[in-house]
Amino acid sequence: MRTEDNWLLPEGIDEVFPEEAERLEQLRRKIIDLFASWGYRLVMPPLIEFIESLLTGSGNDLDLQTFKIIDQISGRLMGIRADMTPQVARIDARNLGRDAPTRLCYIGTVLRTQSDHLEKSRSPLQVGAELYGHAGNASDLEVIRLMLEMLAIAGIQSVHLDLGHVGIYRELARQAGLDARQEAELFEILQRKDYPELAAQLRALTVSNSAAEMLKALIDLNGHEGVIEEARRRLAAANEPVHSALADLESIASGLSRLFPALRINFDLAELRGYHYKTGVVFAAFVPGYGREIARGGRYDEIGRIFGRARPATGFSADLKVLARLGSRPDDSLAGTRIFAPAVDDPDLHEKVRDLRSAGKTVIQELAGQIGGAREMACSHCLRKQGVNWEIFPVGD
Repeated sequence: MRTEDNWLLPEGIDEVFPEEAERLEQLRRKIIDLFASWGYRLVMPPLIEFIESLLTGSGNDLDLQTFKIIDQISGRLMGIRADMTPQVARIDARNLGRDAPTRLCYIGTVLRTQSDHLEKSRSPLQVGAELYGHAGNASDLEVIRLMLEMLAIAGIQSVHLDLGHVGIYRELARQAGLDARQEAELFEILQRKDYPELAAQLRALTVSNSAAEMLKALIDLNGHEGVIEEARRRLAAANEPVHSALADLESIASGLSRLFPALRINFDLAELRGYHYKTGVVFAAFVPGYGREIARGGRYDEIGRIFGRARPATGFSADLKVLARLGSRPDDSLAGTRIFAPAVDDPDLHEKVRDLRSAGKTVIQELAGQIGGAREMACSHCLRKQGVNWEIFPVGD
């Protein structure tokens, strides 16, 4: 190699110079402090692990994105993390051993073998949050709200949200009698939204007319108002899990609309991000002028089973470098004591919680039907309604 080329970095591996590094660090602090104010505790998974542990439950896509090397001590194959979510799931399953909801967050560089068509970097600075131990819509709603708050403090405007549910396609494929290979083939066609190819493939598989029409309908079932009702009509012959999934999407969208009246929500029942390990609701945030999602997440129950402890799980992640580039705000600091707020759908309570968090207080919102209360969540104070106002009281008073 010529001397003048010695400074060159591999394609997709970038340096961060002082001005950008300072912006990233300021935003990192704000986001981690935001997560902490909601009760999400920071963990730091290792950069490199044995490949069996690193890729467990994550599907083939992550395997293809993972750099692999041989450990010179043990002789075993290791991988450099391409996604931190499975690592955090292992931490919850193997190390914490709690039954009550657990909230964890993380930030760190991940390394990928390939970049996507828009972001040329192969070393994103991944930031995210995960909520374990609750299977209801309340936890899905919480992590989406937290994602939107993260985007807000990053100064990102005009966000719109895509909502989908991988369980709908999975159940329709099962109802149609597809085997794993056929299900995977149709999945790839759905991602391209290629209606003629999908129709031809269904004819070749001799799927019943009713099942074929429902699978083809998924491509059309995207948009805003009326999509869920249209889905109920066109998927009327589907099994109960499909209708339950539609109800979940409707409930989450309704909750978000109450809390974020200006938020634009789009349903897309053919969008199956993370299909190989996601199990329920999936979501992604977009902004005008940027050709891919800026944050995404969803439900991935049972991923901890291989580590010996299956737990319901939902969460999201983003690339801090992308967030910093798309928008920023003046720095502020969040700190405070832990306050427990009850699972009450009261606008006055929501406003009180928002004010406390803005003032630097940590507020843990109870999840409907959760195990454990204020003491189990390590809260010293709780919110109670006194007359028409919500007031703070020490736990036990």
